[in-house]
This record gives sequence, C-alpha cells and structure tokens, in this order.
Amino acid sequence: MEIIIYGTINSVALALMALGFALVYGISRIPNFAHGALYVITGFITWIFLRALNLNYAFSIVLAIIIAGIIGAFIYQFILIRVRGMSISEIIASYAIGLAILEGFRWGGFKGMTYTLPVFIEGTFFIGDIPVDVHRTLVVIIGAGVVTFLWLFTRYTRLGLALRGMAQDERAALMLGIDSDRMAVVAMAIGSMLSGLAAIVLLPLGNIVVEKGYDVLIQAIAVCIVGGLGSWVGAVLAAFIIGFAQILTVVYLGAHFQMVVALLAIILTLILRPSGLFGRQKELEERV
Repeated sequence: MEIIIYGTINSVALALMALGFALVYGISRIPNFAHGALYVITGFITWIFLRALNLNYAFSIVLAIIIAGIIGAFIYQFILIRVRGMSISEIIASYAIGLAILEGFRWGGFKGMTYTLPVFIEGTFFIGDIPVDVHRTLVVIIGAGVVTFLWLFTRYTRLGLALRGMAQDERAALMLGIDSDRMAVVAMAIGSMLSGLAAIVLLPLGNIVVEKGYDVLIQAIAVCIVGGLGSWVGAVLAAFIIGFAQILTVVYLGAHFQMVVALLAIILTLILRPSGLFGRQKELEERV
C-alpha cells in the first residue's frame, strides 16, 4: 500500500514537471532546455514576494507564475525564434539561457537550504496505517486538475485547437492562416507557466536550490523520451512508469539511486524504442 500511495504521488509530481516541456516540444518542436531554470526561478520569485516583500502567499504564487510565462515568451521571441529549425542551435541556446539563469542565482547568493515555501495545508492523515501529508494529496489533486484542464483547453477553445493544429501538421496550419511563431510564443508561455506551477506545488516539499533546476530538467527529458517526444498522453503514462520504478528503487536499493532510474530510462528507450511509447518519430530501422 505504501508503494502504491507514494508511487502515485511521485508519478503525478513527475507528470507536473514534464508537462510544460512536452507541450512546448509538441507544438513548436523546440526542446526547451531552460525548463528547469524556469522551475527554479518561479520558486525564487515566489519566495522574494512572500518573504522579502511580505505579499500575500496566493498573490505571490499567481504573480510568479505570470512572470514565468512572460519570461518564457521573451526567451522565444528574442532568442529561440532566431535559431528555430536548427535543432542543435535550439538545444544549445535554450540550455545556455537556463544555465545563465541558474548560475546567476547561485552567483547572486541564492544558495544553501535557507529558501523554502510553506505548504498549502499542514497536517497528516492515514490511509490504512500509512501516514500521508495533506500537501502531497493536493499534489495528486492539482496534477489531475492540470491534465484535465489541458485536455479540455486543447479541444474546446479556439486557441487550444490552433495549438493542436500546429502540433499535428504545421504546414496545414499555416495554410489555414495560423501564425506559427505566434503559436510558438503562446506555447512557450504556457509551458513556462506549467513549469512554474509545478514548482509552486512541489517546492514546499523541499528546499529551493539551484541544483533542483538540473534535476527537474533531467526528469522532464526522461519522461518525454520514454513517453514519446510530442505526446502529452505518453508523457503522463511515462511519468507513472518512471515514478513507480523510482519508488521501488528507493524501497529496495536506496534513495541515492532514484536519479539513476531516470537516466537508465532514457538510455534504454533510445536503444529499444527511439520514438518512445507514443512518439511519432521514425524508428531506427525505418531510417536505415
């Protein structure tokens, strides 16, 4: 029962980390390697608003998520748009931006274990004889809510349908008058806000540290590669596969092997099924 409960919580947390990365790549085909930096910057901005400026917690959260979306849109509009279509340049540019943000925070003194966010609701309850934090339960509820919202948004709103059109066939979408770069800016903004939302939900369970940005990026990449780059459904399913594998590893081998699971998932997927579970990329044997 403990493995089921905490495996589910860990899986939903991984899905929250990866959804923004999956959305940006699925729509614009840009691998946003600044994803982890946007995660961390949202946490630090929230902490600054809450602790340094003494703003209301809810207002700080909303403001930080909006700022994360604006930063993401600016990153695309002023930098990534110039290298779009050049895969290696996209990776280098986005990773360089993320590196500059994270190491800029380290250089500015935001390091150590002193930066934390309060949990939404304190307390613990029992499922059977297993203690579960109320905030961890909220992680599952919020994660399910985000996935449901994205599903409804991309099927029943004009903007969501335009984003789906870009994801399915960019050339056809262009012929129908959908602006590719405008949709990419919107996708980058939404993906950045999803990264920020994940930070707001998950960072109260630990500390806000620069290293978390690198960890989140690796986890998001692992989930998206296993699920299939460009597939949101695949990302959610892969999050549960990796999430339960990590919990089993923690139980039977130790917590320090948890990140190894994500790295092994990347390597094994690229060897056995390069397109992932639901990916639309060509398999190796189809290309040779």
